[in-house]
Amino acid sequence: MDAAIATAEQRAAEQQRDEEQRPPTPDWVVERGIGQGAPHTEAHVGGCHMAKNARGVTREQALQALVAGVRACIHCRPDTELGVLE
Repeated sequence: MDAAIATAEQRAAEQQRDEEQRPPTPDWVVERGIGQGAPHTEAHVGGCHMAKNARGVTREQALQALVAGVRACIHCRPDTELGVLE
């Protein structure tokens, strides 16, 4: 019984350490198209559950992508957050 408690405590400590070491969620992300050099396909607010194959970008880069015609996610609405009207 003591071994099971010790194992559970160790797992909890490892999870806590992993959470503390995880990099922060970016404020903005853009999805990359398939293939090398493919254009961005969609912009998202950081942490959006719909963002797949995405990379973090700055606010300015997100704005540039939207102005250049990259589609805004209909779930998190980065265009609204950034003040871009379509």
